[in-house]
Amino acid sequence: MRLIAGVMIAMAASTMTASSNENTVVVRPVTRTTTTMTGQPISLPGNNPEVTVSIYEIPPGAKLPQHRHPNIRYGYMLSGHLRVTNADTGSVSDFKTGDFIVESLGQWHSAVNPDNEPIKLLVIDQAAAGATIVEPRP
Repeated sequence: MRLIAGVMIAMAASTMTASSNENTVVVRPVTRTTTTMTGQPISLPGNNPEVTVSIYEIPPGAKLPQHRHPNIRYGYMLSGHLRVTNADTGSVSDFKTGDFIVESLGQWHSAVNPDNEPIKLLVIDQAAAGATIVEPRP
């Protein structure tokens, strides 16, 4: 219980807030852990694995610039419509409320909210503790 309370306090302290710009994307970390709920170490390829969970809030018309993920990333569309364009393959994928996304590994892509409703997207990253989970295009 103390662990849960500590995680909640840390999450509240690390919550990012929106600026006055309506097109600002807000990322609110949900959790970051190296163990299961019973204290078992998370087993992933490599040493010192970590799971990071965040909620992205993407306003209408907002764009995420080209980036890539060097490690596994999952997403769950809580609400809205997300359009992802893969620069490496040329494919365009649309995701709506209730869709589960398994992100591409190491491929450059961008995303946009093409609709008039905000997006809420639950994102789960699995990587080595402290590793970069999003690499922006230089």
